[in-house]
Amino acid sequence: MSHGSDREAKWLAAWYGKKRWVYALLPLEGLFRFFAAARRLILVRWQQKRVGLPVIVVGNISVGGTGKTPLIIALVNRLQARGLKVGVISRGYGSAAPRYPYVVSESSSAKEAGDEPLSIWRATGCAVCIDADRVAAARILKSAGCDVLLSDDGLQHYRLGRALEIAVVDAARGFGNGHCLPVGPLREPRSRLKKVDFVVVNQTSLESDVTYERGYYNMRLQPKHWFKVKDLTRLPLDYLASGAHVHAVAGIGNPDRFFATLGKLGLTPECHIYRDHHIFTRENFQFRQTLPVVMTSKDAVKCQSFAEPEWLALEVDAVLEKRFWPEFEHALDALLPYE
Repeated sequence: MSHGSDREAKWLAAWYGKKRWVYALLPLEGLFRFFAAARRLILVRWQQKRVGLPVIVVGNISVGGTGKTPLIIALVNRLQARGLKVGVISRGYGSAAPRYPYVVSESSSAKEAGDEPLSIWRATGCAVCIDADRVAAARILKSAGCDVLLSDDGLQHYRLGRALEIAVVDAARGFGNGHCLPVGPLREPRSRLKKVDFVVVNQTSLESDVTYERGYYNMRLQPKHWFKVKDLTRLPLDYLASGAHVHAVAGIGNPDRFFATLGKLGLTPECHIYRDHHIFTRENFQFRQTLPVVMTSKDAVKCQSFAEPEWLALEVDAVLEKRFWPEFEHALDALLPYE
């Protein structure tokens, strides 16, 4: 069952199903690529600002979810384990904060902070600052005493200088038809991956089934535990019996991966798909059939205020292949202390 935009579904089908009608827009792709390249040149050469701290950008070159948030959480945990005070910069898509820059706190709601920033703050406790002006957010985090900054979905935000770039690719979707907007799903040409420091491929196992023009690192999302949406009580993965039918609600970039994960846990999902960053209401959960309700941790932060006591969310960990961390640590050591 889909509750998403028909228009959005049409574009996704064209990009990833490689429909021919979209190639009529090739002249527009040429304009998009020209202006994107010109914008990058202007920002990098004349407007880019550095804030006196190492900035690690985590982003992607395609439209839609690729698994950036779990990776950011894993990176924050790794940096915190080294004793570093970490700050995360986010645009806060869909947020309605009372002011900007906005620092996420215990009193923040998903409406104020946005779903991803609040999810990151809850998972790590690190400082998270929201502002479309990422330079302003970075300066706030620097003044708060942070040692290193992560910029969420910041690959194309060239005004903020960066020390390292990590691009995340969704192996299930790949690059679609390989074209840039509006003909394809790419924000920048695939050649952009040659210029980043790390390419992380989000796939169901650490066995690669996607080939690239340069070295890359595999990542999978591993279920960690369930938690109750209402009060955050943690529950084991076998809390729901194998074979159980559930209402699976997802308002994320690639809901199919969530549904596939539920299947691997032995569950049978009745799928309810919404647009990425959908603002849920109680009415979205008026189902005809009475079944357990499950969702992603990103969606849970938007449903806590009206959730039923037994609604569950799945927490996942980003598990990277072993060779990633030594090479990431080596790159980090070259930055610290940051001059």
